[in-house]
Formats: sequence, structure tokens, C-alpha cells
Amino acid sequence: MTPLLALTGALWGALAGLLVPRAAYRLSVPPEESWRTESPEGAPLRSWVGLARAGGAWFGPRTWVVAPAAALVCAALAATTGPRPELAVWLVLAPFGVLLAVVDFTVHRLPDVLTLPLGGAALVLLAVAALLPEHGGSWTGALYGAFALAGAYFVLFLISPDGMGFGDVKLALCLGAVLGWYGWGVLLLGAFAGFLLASLYGVALVVARRAGRRTAIPFGPFLISGAFVGVLLGAFSA
Repeated sequence: MTPLLALTGALWGALAGLLVPRAAYRLSVPPEESWRTESPEGAPLRSWVGLARAGGAWFGPRTWVVAPAAALVCAALAATTGPRPELAVWLVLAPFGVLLAVVDFTVHRLPDVLTLPLGGAALVLLAVAALLPEHGGSWTGALYGAFALAGAYFVLFLISPDGMGFGDVKLALCLGAVLGWYGWGVLLLGAFAGFLLASLYGVALVVARRAGRRTAIPFGPFLISGAFVGVLLGAFSA
């Protein structure tokens, strides 16, 4: 069953990943600008869903990188979670996590149009999963986790707004929900993993002389990666 689930997850991730670059291109603008409505060549983009291709040319993040990455993420989630109801939740949320990571890396921004709805969607979907047999977590834990992580990040934002953006606080609602589903230990582990990955990335940039100690780095991709690690471990041990 597990290999088949992993293969199914990989196919789903690859298909969803094909759609990420188009949305990422449209969303990758500074806060004061409207979403992009044209390709780099000026072709109109009337839809958010579709390949990042217009006028015979590809645009945006490299599809051949994003799609396999999404496939690997979803395959890993399927393999570790197994045939439990929360797997459907992870597979729905994972492509949006990839999308947010790409956008934040590109323009250091986590759009409200994604972060806030994802927080609500995570709690609603996990509430449904909690009603089904053989689920591996707790909806109460997800609810508490969402507000606990968002609250902790909000305190960090107040202490150091240059280090922790408010978009990260909003993102924490979703990340806290998925981590809290498997308990407080997984929540703490996932949060720690995110900060550890961000720290390692920052140190690597400094060592490579590509950034200074005060250079701003996007936290979102690493917070998402940390949550991914936490969910994998939580699902494996559930």
C-alpha cells in the first residue's frame, strides 16, 4: 500500500507543481503593486490556473524544477502518513506551501490572499479528518497549535520586525495547525527545524560572502520546510 500511495502522491504533486510557476509569477510582485496580468512578452494572463507558458514562451520559476520538487514533497508525505485521512489534507496544502516558498524567495513576500485562507482551510480540513476513522492526530491540538505558533511569531515580530515579518505570523496559523495535529512535541520540533534551516542558510550566505549579518532573508521557505520535517516525523510516529 505504501509504495502505491507514494506513487500516487508523487503524481499528484507533479501535476499540481506544473501549475505553481504561473501563479508564482503573478504573485511575485512588491506589496504596492497589483498582481501581474501579463507575461514578460506582454501576453495577457486571464487565468491563475495553467502552465507558465504564453506566446510560445515559458516564464516565471522553472517548471522543470518546481514540479519535481512538489512531487517529492507529496510522495514523502504519502509514504510517511499512509492511508490515514489527514493525508488528503497534506496533499491539498503541500502545493500551496511550495507556491508560498517560491514567492517568498523571489520577492520576500507572503501574500495575504494565500496565508490567511490556508490557515482557515487547514483547520476546517483537519476537523473533517478528525471525524473519520483511523486518523492519527487531534483537531484540538491543531487548533491550539495554530494560535500558539502564530502568537509566538507575533511576539517575535514585535521584538524584531526586521527579522520576523507579519506575513510569517499569518503563515504560522497554517503551520501551527498541521504541526499541532500531531502534538506539542511535533509543533516544537517543526518550529525549531524552521529556524535552524534559516540560520544555516544565513550562515552559508555570509561564509560565501553573498550577504552580511544584517541582510534580510526570506523566513517563509524555511518555516515551511521545518513544518514539512515536523509533519513527516509526526506522521511516521503516529
